[in-house]
Amino acid sequence: MSSPPPSGAALRRLLQIGAQILLAMLIAAAAWALVQHALDVLRARGVRSGFDFLRDPAGFGLSEGWLAFDAGQPFWRAFLAGLANTVRAAVPAAAFAVALGTLLGIGRLAPHLLVRWLCGVYVETIRNVPLLVQMLMLYFALAQLLPDPTAPLALGGGLWLSKAGLALPWLGEGGRLEWPERTAFGVIGGAALTPEYLAVTGALALYSAAFVAEIVRGGIQAVPRGQVLAAQSVGFSPAQQMRLVVLPLALRVIVPALTNQLLSLAKNASLAVAVGYPELVSVANTSLNSTGRAFECIAVVMAVYLLLSLAIALAMNVYNARVALRGTAQ
Repeated sequence: MSSPPPSGAALRRLLQIGAQILLAMLIAAAAWALVQHALDVLRARGVRSGFDFLRDPAGFGLSEGWLAFDAGQPFWRAFLAGLANTVRAAVPAAAFAVALGTLLGIGRLAPHLLVRWLCGVYVETIRNVPLLVQMLMLYFALAQLLPDPTAPLALGGGLWLSKAGLALPWLGEGGRLEWPERTAFGVIGGAALTPEYLAVTGALALYSAAFVAEIVRGGIQAVPRGQVLAAQSVGFSPAQQMRLVVLPLALRVIVPALTNQLLSLAKNASLAVAVGYPELVSVANTSLNSTGRAFECIAVVMAVYLLLSLAIALAMNVYNARVALRGTAQ
């Protein structure tokens, strides 16, 4: 049996998808043509250009990261390691910012005056101080105010904090959990998070949480009062009202604005170069200085951040569609 012809709505949907794909291909072709034209102009002026340097040995190493990298490996792997470090800082920061921002947003609407005041002071203070200043302040605090590595501060649960960073339990080579141990020369074993990483992740999380708080507060206030009264009428406690009724309905307002904030957080991770954390922009700066390929290095950074932003936007749009469907079904 032959399949039935597509309906009018399905045909329109296919045409829309096809038009979007065609537009994306045209934009990509135009961008590639502009890049090639710029490279041709540079070559005409006697400037070495092209992306062939990405296959050459980098000649420098990275101080930390998920992806192992040494000076003998090519530049393209250095950029990949820098991207991995960007994701390594941005993902935990985003998770912490959403969690803390949600609590702050709810706190700004709490019936208790002190709670509202404290949450308001945090939000208004943090979001009005530049992120770079906060990152530098946090880094200098970690590097100057913490105890020396030979006398670390025990936080409990196998956590040790010092100027060398945060040591925590982690899986060892045998797949078994390895606990950090204090010795006369410092803490050994487990995993160590450097002060640079802690400063970047902490500053991104604390700064973004202030903006997430306002997004959550606005979303909660957008929920119709009748929904809250209906939850009260069936005997829901205030916590149940917030968890089962208010927040699910508020998500339809929160998620689009939250997407923009997560995009900003990912791009703000480029400020990590100021404290010496080897993320993507830091790798690009080092590569630029060693090769002189300024246009190419900047183009790589732009392309990577564009793809990263598109991936975040796509994931959040898919989630937003699911939230909207669930809200409609209710």
